Amino acid sequence: MPETFYAVAAILVSAAVTWVLRALPFAALASLRASATVRFLSTRMPAGVMVILVVYCLRDLPVTQSRALAPLAALAVTIALHLWRRNALLSILGGTTVHVALASTVFAH
Repeated sequence: MPETFYAVAAILVSAAVTWVLRALPFAALASLRASATVRFLSTRMPAGVMVILVVYCLRDLPVTQSRALAPLAALAVTIALHLWRRNALLSILGGTTVHVALASTVFAH
């Protein structure tokens, strides 16, 4: 009996802590929704994150070697698709497909 009680108590405490931790960000952000700063960041952050990811991915790229062509071609396709369709999902999927295809076939060593 005591083991069952402790097990049930542990499960209930774990469930309560999990629920609180999942609800906390929504409760904290409720007061910030009307903030001008949050509105500004919500429009600028996606582009900023993408720039940081591009710089991070290309920082050690050996531009003098032929294997650098796969990521550069993928970047060009991603930019072209995004300028053409303005669809982030299409751009990311297209660029990823080009990179994987080139890196695993043409530029595979």
